Amino acid sequence: MRKIILILLLLVLSLDSCQYFSQVPNEDELLKKELGNINWNQVDELPSFPQCDSVSGKELKKQCFFDYMTQLIQQKLSADTLAVLYPKLDTIDVKVTVLADASLTFEPHITDSTSYSSATIDSILKSRLVDFPKIHPAIKRGIPVKTQFVLPVILNIADKN
Repeated sequence: MRKIILILLLLVLSLDSCQYFSQVPNEDELLKKELGNINWNQVDELPSFPQCDSVSGKELKKQCFFDYMTQLIQQKLSADTLAVLYPKLDTIDVKVTVLADASLTFEPHITDSTSYSSATIDSILKSRLVDFPKIHPAIKRGIPVKTQFVLPVILNIADKN
């Protein structure tokens, strides 16, 4: 009987001691390691328009999105307002923000502030750049995120003369 109790006791102790040999990683250490592996400067999927969904390949989708966005902005800014106020302005840099809720905001990105009024161009952008088609926001690890980029938009001033 003593041998059976001794064997059971040794068996219980040996099973219980297994937890001391295998080390379970700490949650905080795992989290820090995972956060260190994430590239916060890039998204997994760029924002896109439904028109670009049929395009395959990350670079081709990116090009489709930027081309389509630039074309839409050029169409909406094709009114004479900018051409009358700034006849020498042929290209404008527009800072586009795609928010996580798929809404868009636009700001002028002017580096030479002495020549052009940022407030005037900003008000023109806000009044003209409305009613954009549906857009899918950028995705980072399965979560919609905010993205910003600057698009150079060529104003077709020569066609208006």
